[in-house]
Amino acid sequence: MDASTPLARSHEISRKVALVFQKRMENAQTHFRERLSDAAGPDATRGVLALSPASFDPLAGYRYALDAMQRSILFWDTLRERGTAFVEQSASGLKPALHFDYDTILDGRTFARPVNYALLKIKPPPGVTISDERRPYLIIDPRAGHGPGIGGFKDDSQVGVAMRAGHPVYFVVFYRDPEPGQTLLDVCAAEEEFVRKVRALHPESPRPAIIGNCQGGWAAMMLAASNPDDTGPIVINGAPMSYWSGAWSEGEGDNPMRYSGGMLGGTWLASLTADLGNGKFDGAHLVQNFENLNPANSFWDKYYHLYANIDTEPPRFLDFERWWGGYYLMNREEIEWITRNLFVGNKLWSGDVKDPAGKGFDLRNIKSPIVLFASMGDNITPPQQAFNWVADLYGSTEEIKARGQVIIGLLHKSIGHLGIFVSGKVAQREHTQIVSVLKTIESLPPGLYAMQITERKNERGETECEVDFHEHRLEEILERLNRFERVDEKPFKAVAEVSDFNQRAYELFVQPYVQATSNDFTAQLSRAFHPLRFQRWAFSDMNPWLAWLGPAAASIKAARKDPVDSGPYRDVEKAGSELVSASMDFYRAMRDAATEAAFFMCYGNMAAKDRADTTPAPAAADVVPDPRELPFVKEALDAISEGGYAEAFARMAFLLKRHGEPIPLARLVLQQELANDYAEFLPNLQPDQWRRIRGEQEIIARYEPEQALVTLPKLLADRVERKRILTLLDRLVTDERVQRGQPTDEQRAMLERIRTVLLGKAAREPRATTLAR
Repeated sequence: MDASTPLARSHEISRKVALVFQKRMENAQTHFRERLSDAAGPDATRGVLALSPASFDPLAGYRYALDAMQRSILFWDTLRERGTAFVEQSASGLKPALHFDYDTILDGRTFARPVNYALLKIKPPPGVTISDERRPYLIIDPRAGHGPGIGGFKDDSQVGVAMRAGHPVYFVVFYRDPEPGQTLLDVCAAEEEFVRKVRALHPESPRPAIIGNCQGGWAAMMLAASNPDDTGPIVINGAPMSYWSGAWSEGEGDNPMRYSGGMLGGTWLASLTADLGNGKFDGAHLVQNFENLNPANSFWDKYYHLYANIDTEPPRFLDFERWWGGYYLMNREEIEWITRNLFVGNKLWSGDVKDPAGKGFDLRNIKSPIVLFASMGDNITPPQQAFNWVADLYGSTEEIKARGQVIIGLLHKSIGHLGIFVSGKVAQREHTQIVSVLKTIESLPPGLYAMQITERKNERGETECEVDFHEHRLEEILERLNRFERVDEKPFKAVAEVSDFNQRAYELFVQPYVQATSNDFTAQLSRAFHPLRFQRWAFSDMNPWLAWLGPAAASIKAARKDPVDSGPYRDVEKAGSELVSASMDFYRAMRDAATEAAFFMCYGNMAAKDRADTTPAPAAADVVPDPRELPFVKEALDAISEGGYAEAFARMAFLLKRHGEPIPLARLVLQQELANDYAEFLPNLQPDQWRRIRGEQEIIARYEPEQALVTLPKLLADRVERKRILTLLDRLVTDERVQRGQPTDEQRAMLERIRTVLLGKAAREPRATTLAR
């Protein structure tokens, strides 16, 4: 390679980065102008700019001034209440932000390897009946700076939805202070114990469904991979499984969180922060990172919303701040494991992460169906981070089917990261439908599906939701999600290398000094004066200068009347607030765009050091042009004449299915009813074994349909088994429930071909006449 080649590549990278940065700036400026225009008034004859001086009535101005003064005092009193509640909660050690009562079933602090985790059983509220025979739910909340409880934060939540459906619900919580020496692998082992306990409490129920939120999502996946025989369906909500991925839209600074590791030089800063905390990492730092992602909301919008709606908003505001303002700790070993293996290393799906026994977590060991819920409006865990690991792990649609795996993707159009867990509308719609799906999801054939929720009005005018499953190929999903064909992930490999170097340098030259000068007193002092804590306890009843605020607010509440008309003054106030919010959003857009440009200018050039790094990653479909050459397809086709009743049943099921149509949830429910009624004719297999056989037989029937048909008699060489399956076909054809489904002409024709093949084989056997009848 001559010297001009690296320079040419560097110039090309710089050109592309500059073009993207310019596009980001144009988008940011366009959005800013639009918001300013909306704040001034969308109609030239109305709005703030159209107001004349004469419209500002002095009496209305007096009323507005009085109202603004009262709202100000009530606003600051609400912040005082928030700070006082924070002090009281901190003194008590912080409690889960659960809306429901509960009993503690297991306390991980008593285990042989103690961890600060516990298993709770949620008590049903009055009027809700729980059936112990139904599938239990185990919900794992994220440990990302905040405390547990967001999955059961209110009645319309994951906990509430599951209990209203009659399911027992268990919740995994954690305490503020970690146990000495605990690691993430110890936590995983404890959660395995929790699952075994739930199974023991419900021996007659299906295996428990595991619900993982954000960081709890990859915890749920690790749990299911290491303990596949005890876990049922897995639902992971907004979980960053493939942390390097991103870039969904062409908006301002796509997914800035993924660049933070590179811009901070890797994982060393987390180690430094933990060392300054005397071996404990303060979760307030993570919460502060979340707040900085959206400064307009963190520093203005939520407070103005409180101020503008001070008569009704304080209870909701204080309830949310009770969770948002609870800061939990991690051991240094825990935060280092997370940053090295997930945020910077991106190793979870690759099998490089080892369990306590030294065995790698292989997510392909998961036997249960997996539901992935993400949102296009989530800039913390964008859809690519939730879905791309599937392509990295399996590589092809055929491998998913051959392994008998069912993976379902549910994509929200606009909700933000927190809304996935806390939004009541999301709970009523998406989480409610997820619960309904988990009752029948195990009867889906292996494959990759998109779950679609459609609302419609019933005869009574009530809104109902219908669920359909649309099967997709993995290659199709990859092309849709990744507009940059994942070339933008290459610089993150350079980040990992730089991070390893900086981490070793820190441990060699800096860590010994930091650890020698840190102690419990300095650690507690630094935590107490963290900006997020300081702004709460400094504005609480601990502050004697605020003694007057409570009585003043009480007197205002007693005398305050319904809001009166204050003319255009409130409109001007709202316009001013919108101006502040728009300006802060513009700052965020420019900051994120500049961060993105700096990241790719720095690490993009590092990643382009040789030709291999600059070659676009081939799409999954391009690795093997002909799917028949895939190992899983070859193995399945080589065994086309091998098997027995179960293989024949699965092959016939695929040959007779409706192809190219979405699968309504109602059809799955009907299939389950039929399966119960005709249980004597079904293969007696575990669900995961049955799905794997279905996947292999689907591959055979898809790529060699004629051979799949003519070799059926070889799988049913036993006359009893052949009669058994023909009897089932005869009964299904005359079943009214099947007829109501209106079988297609293709299905009827295929049924006749199957019968002809099987009966033709029987005609050469002694009991041909009997079988024909």
